[in-house]
Amino acid sequence: MFYTIADDLVFYQILTFIKKYSNSELKLYKYFHNKTEGIYPEFVIVIDQFIFFFVKNENYFGSKLYLNVMRREIRNRKILIIRAENVLINLLFSLFPDLYIHNISLKRNDSSGQREISVYFLTYKERGIAIGRGAEYIKCVNELFKRYIRFENKSTPIEIKCKNVNP
Repeated sequence: MFYTIADDLVFYQILTFIKKYSNSELKLYKYFHNKTEGIYPEFVIVIDQFIFFFVKNENYFGSKLYLNVMRREIRNRKILIIRAENVLINLLFSLFPDLYIHNISLKRNDSSGQREISVYFLTYKERGIAIGRGAEYIKCVNELFKRYIRFENKSTPIEIKCKNVNP
């Protein structure tokens, strides 16, 4: 497979988030602001059992201090604090914050024409953490890209897959 310059530029596309809040997301927005003592999230997105709080880079470490408290208070949901990045490659690294990503590659499915981004991890344990129990997390990340993230060039959605370096 040969990569073109256009394929490499996919990783540096500018992203925009669709900001449509439900009542529960507005309550979570206010909850986050009160709990973190004044930090406003950029976006709050709830998908299935996951709650994503996207924050500015400068507020990331300050808000992470309150993550354990929020997880104890909201027990039936999985809470994540993610850096609000507007470049695809940076957002991919932010979505897997505590894992070592060895490589990221782009492939195009010849039959459907859809792009697939493969995120490579060194161990099966790290890949398992990235996918989540029952593949819940990676499904949620793909849903995030389909419903809430738009590319600057209005291109077709992508699918993200997690793989091992040595299969």
